[in-house]
Amino acid sequence: MIGTDTLSKMKVRVGIGTNDFTMSRGSFVYKKDYSYTSTLNFMGKNENGNVTKLKYNDPVKGDDYYFTITEENGDIEVVMTGGNDEINRFWISFAANNTEHIYGCGETYSKFDLKGETVRIWVAEHQNTNRIARKLIRELLGKKPKKILPFKKFESYYAQPTFVSSDKYFVHVFVDDYAEFDFSNASETTLYLQQKPHFVVKKADSFTALSTKMSDLLGHQRKLPDWVYDGAILAVQEGTEAIDRKIAKAEAKGVKIAGIWSQDWCGCRRTKFGYQVMWNWRYDKEDQYTDLPEKIKEWNAKGIRFLGYINPFIALEKDIYEEAKEKGYCVKDKDGNDYQVTITTFPAAMVDFTNPDAYEWYKGLIKNNMIGIGLSGWMADFGEYLPVDCVLYSGEDPYELHNRWPAIWAKLNYEAIKEAGKEDEVFFFTRAGHTETVKYSALMWNGDQHVDWSLEDGIAATIPATLSLAMSGYGMAHSDVGGYTTMKKRLSREKELLLRWEEMNVFTPLYRFHEGNQPTMNVQFDDDDELLTHLEKCTSAHIRLGDYLKELVNENAKNGTPVMRPLFYHYDEPKAYTETLEYLLGRDVLVAPVIDKGATTKQVYLPEDEWVHLYSGREFDGGMVIVDAPIGQPPVFIRKGSDRFDELMSVGK
Repeated sequence: MIGTDTLSKMKVRVGIGTNDFTMSRGSFVYKKDYSYTSTLNFMGKNENGNVTKLKYNDPVKGDDYYFTITEENGDIEVVMTGGNDEINRFWISFAANNTEHIYGCGETYSKFDLKGETVRIWVAEHQNTNRIARKLIRELLGKKPKKILPFKKFESYYAQPTFVSSDKYFVHVFVDDYAEFDFSNASETTLYLQQKPHFVVKKADSFTALSTKMSDLLGHQRKLPDWVYDGAILAVQEGTEAIDRKIAKAEAKGVKIAGIWSQDWCGCRRTKFGYQVMWNWRYDKEDQYTDLPEKIKEWNAKGIRFLGYINPFIALEKDIYEEAKEKGYCVKDKDGNDYQVTITTFPAAMVDFTNPDAYEWYKGLIKNNMIGIGLSGWMADFGEYLPVDCVLYSGEDPYELHNRWPAIWAKLNYEAIKEAGKEDEVFFFTRAGHTETVKYSALMWNGDQHVDWSLEDGIAATIPATLSLAMSGYGMAHSDVGGYTTMKKRLSREKELLLRWEEMNVFTPLYRFHEGNQPTMNVQFDDDDELLTHLEKCTSAHIRLGDYLKELVNENAKNGTPVMRPLFYHYDEPKAYTETLEYLLGRDVLVAPVIDKGATTKQVYLPEDEWVHLYSGREFDGGMVIVDAPIGQPPVFIRKGSDRFDELMSVGK
C-alpha cells in the first residue's frame, strides 16, 4: 500500500531529452534520446501536520527540487517544484507490494493484469498493418494460432495515466505528454514523465468506493437514452432500400429493432481495404440516401432509431472540405498547406479544433446535418491521429495536445447534443480516449476487432479491454457484434463466430452490430433462418435484461461503478485477480463467453457464492466447473442470493 512513508523514500532521477515520433496510419514508432541524466540526492524532509516536504538535490547541476506530499483522510497529493527549465525528463520510483496486481492505464487488450509490464501512455491506432500481416502469415503457415505478441508490441486507442492496485488504491498522474508506467520490477513502480510530477494516490476499503473516488476525480459518464434497451441496433449499409429490406426480414422473424446504424449515411468509398465511408458530413442526397430525413421519421414512428457516423477528418474530394479549406479550418503542415493524413488507403484533412471558428463550424455540422435530420446517435470515430509535426491555429505544440485530442473531440460531440437539447434522446460512442474523455463520452466501443477467435485481436480481446477501461474510471463499453477487420478469406467472419459474438453481447450495455469493412466476405445476421432465429432469441434476452442494465448504467453515472466488472471487484479470491476472460455484469450475473471455435462445453471459474446456471438451473457453490455450452447457451450464472434472481433467470427462457 502506498502511503506518505513510502513516498518519503522515493528515488528521483531527472534528465534532458528529445523525442522522435514517426506516425504511419495512426501507429507510432517512438524513439527517445537523452543528453543529460542525474540521480538526485535526498536531502531531508520536513513534517508539519498532514503536509510532508521532501528536498532533493542534483549533484551535477546543483539544483534543488522539492516534493510536497499532502495527506487528507488517507488520500495523498504529490507536487514537485524547483529545478530548472532545462530539465524535461523525470523518473519517480517508489516501493510496491510484489504480490499486488495492477490494472488500468486506459484500454489494454492482450493483458489485463499489468504487473511485470511497462505501459506506454500515448494514444495511437491499436491496429497496424505490420501486426495484421504477421498474423496472416502465421495462420497461413499454421503456426501458433493462439500466439500473443509481447505486450510492448501493442498500442492503444485509449491511454490514460491512471492505474489501480489490487491493494485497493489508485494512482492518477496529471500529465498529458508522453509517459511510461513501469511495473516490470515487482517490488518497485517507476513513473517516467516528461512534465514535472503531480499525482494523487487515493485509497478505499472496497473497489466500489474506489471507483466512486476515481469518478469524482476524473468525471462521471451520462446515462444512455431509454430507447437503447428496446432491442438490437442492426448495422445496415447501402441505402434506405437496403434498410427497409433488412428491417422487414428481421421483423418477420420477431426480431425487436431499437435502431439501425448506417455508417455510410453520408456516402461510401470503395477501396482496397473494403467498403468505407465517404467523409463528407451530410446525408448522401445523390445516391443511396436521397430521402433519408423522411425515412428517419418513418422508422421513428415504428420505434426504430437511426444512427450514423462521423470523425475528425474530411474527404478531400468533397464540398465540405472545400469550405474548410477556404476558411482555413484544417490542421496545417510546416509549409502552411492542409496536413494530409493517410488512413488505410487514402489521405484526408483534419479539422483544427484549436481554431474556435472551426470548432463551432464542425459542431454545427453535427447539430444541423445529423441531429437536425433526426439522427439519434452515431459513432464518433478516431481522435488518435493528431500528428506531432503539424502546425495548429493556436500555436500550441501538437505533441502536448496529441493525447488530449480524443477528449477534445468527445467534448465537441457532447456539446452538440447538449446545445441541441437532446441529452436524453441522443448519444454517441467513441473508441479513442485520454484523461477527460470520461467527462464527455457516454460510451466506448472496443475498436476494430478482427473477425476471428484470436486472443490478441478477436472476440476474446474485448473482455480485458472492457475490464481495463472499467478500472480506469470508464464504466461503460461494448464491442461490434461480429467484429470489424476483415482481410481476404483468411480473416473473414464465419457463422459460428457471429453466433457466439451475438450471445456474448447480450450481456453488455449496448447490443450493436457491424457488417465489417468487407461486408460481402462476412456472414451477416440475416444470411439464413438459423441466424435470424438466433438473433431473435438473443435480442429478446437483451430486452429482458433491460431494466437490470438500465439500473447498472444509472449506477455508473451516479457512482462510477462499472457496468461490466472484473471478478475481484466483489470477490477477494486469488483466482479472481488473475481471471481475464470472465466478467461480472453488475453484482448478480457472471458471464464466461465461449471464445474457442467448435467448443460445446466450457470450464468456468466461479467465486465462492451460490450460483445458478442460467439455462440448466444447475446450482454451484464455486470453484472450477464444467458446463455444457451449445450455441445459444453461453456460460452465464445468476447469483442465487440476488434480490432480482427470478427476474434475471427469466433471461434464459
